[in-house]
Amino acid sequence: MTLRRVNVVILVLLSIAFLIIVHRNLLNLSDFLKQDNTDAVPGMILPFETGFFSDRKVRTGEEIPVVITAAEERLGAAVAAMNSVNQNSKANVVFNIVTLNESVEHLRTWLSKTDIKHKIITFEPKILEGKIPDDPQKADLLKPLTFARFYMPVFLPEAEKAVYLDDDVIVQGDIQELFETSLKPGHAAAFSEDCDSASSKGIVRGAGNQNNYIGFLDFKKEGIKKLGMRANTCSFNPGVIVANLTEWKHQNITRQLEQWMERNVKEDLYSKTLADSITTSPLLIVFYKHHSSIDPMWHVRHLGTTGAGNRYSAQFVKAAKLLHWNGHYKPWGRTSSFSDIWDKWYIPDPTGKFHPIRRHSGDE
Repeated sequence: MTLRRVNVVILVLLSIAFLIIVHRNLLNLSDFLKQDNTDAVPGMILPFETGFFSDRKVRTGEEIPVVITAAEERLGAAVAAMNSVNQNSKANVVFNIVTLNESVEHLRTWLSKTDIKHKIITFEPKILEGKIPDDPQKADLLKPLTFARFYMPVFLPEAEKAVYLDDDVIVQGDIQELFETSLKPGHAAAFSEDCDSASSKGIVRGAGNQNNYIGFLDFKKEGIKKLGMRANTCSFNPGVIVANLTEWKHQNITRQLEQWMERNVKEDLYSKTLADSITTSPLLIVFYKHHSSIDPMWHVRHLGTTGAGNRYSAQFVKAAKLLHWNGHYKPWGRTSSFSDIWDKWYIPDPTGKFHPIRRHSGDE
C-alpha cells in the first residue's frame, strides 16, 4: 500500500514537471513567432467588427476587393473615396483599408456610421527599414502607407484580382467596370499612362514635365543605364491600379519592388527633380513595357495641380468615371479645383477630429 502511494506521488511529480517543460517551450515558441512576424510581415488583418452587418443590407455576388490606405490626417479623404465607390455601385465591394495602429479605433468609429463593407489591415512600418532613404525634405513622400500598394497579395492572400485606389480620388462610375478591366496574358497590373488622355498635359510645379521615365529616374546612374530603358518612355500613375494578384505573386513583384527600393537607398537612382509620388519610380522599373492599360476616363488626374480648373471643363469632369486630386491642392484643403464634387461624398467625422479646412475655416 505504501509502495503504491509512493509510485502515485512520483507519477504526479513527473506529470507536473512535464507540464512545466511543455509550458515553457510554448512560451518560447510564442516569443519566437512574435519576433519573426515583426520582422517579416507587412501587416495584420483585423476581423470584421461584431454585429457590423446585423442591421445593414449585405450585398452578395462576386466580391470585388478594393485596397485603399487611411492615414490619420487623411481619414476623411479615404472615407469620402469609399463612400463614392459604395454609392455608385450595386456590386459586392469590400474595402481593404490599410492603416496604422493609431488610427484603428478612429476609423472604426467613423465607419460604424456607414454601410461601407470593409476589413481593416494594420500596416507594419518596420517592413520598410532599409528600403526608403532618411530624407527629412521628402518626409511627406516617404510616409509608410504610401508603400502599402506594393504588398497587396499579402493583404489579400485569397484574392485573384483587386483594385487599388489612392485616398484622394472620387469615383463617379461603377467600380465593377474598372475591376473588369482586361489584363493581357502575363501582365500583373494595369495603369493609366501619362500620355494617353486629357490628363497627359499635366505639368507638376517645380518638376517640369513628368510624363516620361526621365522625370522619375536618373538616367545618368549606371544602375539605370544597364536596364536599357528609353528615357522618353511614357510613365504611368499608380494612384489607380487593377492588379492580377495571381500573376503578381507568380512574378514575385513585391520582392522586385523591394529590391529596387533597397538599391535606391544605396545608389540614389531616382530623379533629382522628383516632385510626385516616390512610389512611382520602382514601379516604372518593374513594369517597364509589361503592363496593361486602364481606360483614361477611369483615371482623370492632376486635379490637385495649378490650373486644373482651366484645363478641364465642367462637362468633362462630370463625365469622368474617376477623378484624382494628385498634386499639392487637395479638395479637403484650403484651395482646390472642383472641390464641390468631393464635398458631395464627404461624411462628417462623428468624433469631430477631422475637418475639411475650407469648411472649418468658414465656420470660425
